[in-house]
Amino acid sequence: MPNTPMARRGMVASPHHLASQAGLAVLRDGGNAIEAALATAAAAAVLLPHACGLGGDGFWLIAEPGRPPISIDGSGSAAAAASPELFRGHGLEAVPATGPLAAITVAGAVSGWQLALDLSEQWGGGMPLERLFEDAVHHARAGFAITSGQAAAAAANLAVLKATPGFASSFLGRNDNIAAGAAMTLPALADTLERLAAAGLDDFYRGAVARAVAEDLRRAGSPLKAEDFARHRGMRRRPLSLGLAAGTVHATAPPTQGLAALILLGLLERRGWPPAGTFGWIQALAEAAGAGARVRDTHLADPHRMAVHAATYLSDHVLDRMAAEGDSAPEAPWRGGAGTEAAWVGVVDGQGRTVSCVHGLFGPFGAGVVLPASGIVWHNRGAAFGLDPARADGLEPRRRPPHGLAPLLARLKDGRLLAWGGSGGDGLPQVLAQLFGRALAESTPADGNGLQAAVSAPRFARAGKRLCLEDGFTPDLAKALAEGGWAIDPLPRGGAALGQAGILLRRPDGIIAGAADPRGDGAVAGW
Repeated sequence: MPNTPMARRGMVASPHHLASQAGLAVLRDGGNAIEAALATAAAAAVLLPHACGLGGDGFWLIAEPGRPPISIDGSGSAAAAASPELFRGHGLEAVPATGPLAAITVAGAVSGWQLALDLSEQWGGGMPLERLFEDAVHHARAGFAITSGQAAAAAANLAVLKATPGFASSFLGRNDNIAAGAAMTLPALADTLERLAAAGLDDFYRGAVARAVAEDLRRAGSPLKAEDFARHRGMRRRPLSLGLAAGTVHATAPPTQGLAALILLGLLERRGWPPAGTFGWIQALAEAAGAGARVRDTHLADPHRMAVHAATYLSDHVLDRMAAEGDSAPEAPWRGGAGTEAAWVGVVDGQGRTVSCVHGLFGPFGAGVVLPASGIVWHNRGAAFGLDPARADGLEPRRRPPHGLAPLLARLKDGRLLAWGGSGGDGLPQVLAQLFGRALAESTPADGNGLQAAVSAPRFARAGKRLCLEDGFTPDLAKALAEGGWAIDPLPRGGAALGQAGILLRRPDGIIAGAADPRGDGAVAGW
């Protein structure tokens, strides 16, 4: 069984070992879970520029012992000038995945950071931004080694990325190559982080940084304007919650697909949670995934535009009806799940305060647009919109797009607390459900040593009538699934096709266990 790191005074999990160390250093200096999570996220914005950054969105779940969890929505709305007519005027029938016309929504991540810091101050936190950004600024200015994930993302999308404003000059070497292990510096991004540390995070939306960002976006050809930034605010929302026999699971509300993850868990509960890794488990989860995807693909939207409150779909009578209706998954892929680039960060501090948060750019390097004055890579979350405003995911000015991101938290009746998440995408709810089921199966209230085995175990994901199976399931199981009517697509377990995940677990005795995904460059750091 793979070793699971454990600690008592605090632990950080992230997709990069240096980002985890940045958060741990804050904990060791007396910072709380929120401050450590922000330091980790800022470092990840530098170290993983293909996956997350200041030019993307972010969502937080924050839990304090004895209090209900809090959710933060750090996502941005479409520009006031972004409309279906804008794209049709360019001869387009869809929002493109890259280029200036993919950069149509405000980046909300930094506003989420501010709301998180506001809560940290209520806890008595007072670390200055200069300290929280210290590691991020150092890595951006002094240089860091390019990860294999960044190199692979660039290579797979090089033809389109080269054509986007600012990308080649910021990321490509002499041979149009991003090589894993090569050194990279991001001096303009370091300057921006230092400016925000000095002026405050609001400067990103209503200050000098905002003006520079808006001007660079205008020159690139994006419809975003300074007024779109000035009107933006992050939001505190009530998390969605689902009661299970084991405890209560919390997820971020729409526009994230946390709803789909909870529907899946609720339907698995009604199937009795077959043993993990068995035919019955895969069959039950695949069928439940179809029902959750059907609700998500049809109804998930900006929460102000949803006709039915998301919590309605988690009521017992609705879940019972879904379970009785059986399997009818949508055939078409979900636009909101087309991008998978994101970075989940989890932190538990010595007082048991817990953060589960995720930041992302949607596609690899987002829209591919790099702003020269700030060094910021802009996201392409607007590509999740369709051009029919009558649909739940239809584009309208100042509307929030649907999101494939979804961090989770669970408070179990036996006293354990779990925080977990992963990179986004259509199959994320299925991955989150598998992690939850395996974590419960592999650990007890007195022992979390099986947590790494739960994260490392082979995964699967349903896509229409197909099942993507990672290496590690037995040939007999794959054969049985094929005989049951599934088309089987084998996947190597070392890749990131089914996400890069992480999980933290705090036992009732205060010991914290953590696991990072061997499918990526992640690491757990504790003390």
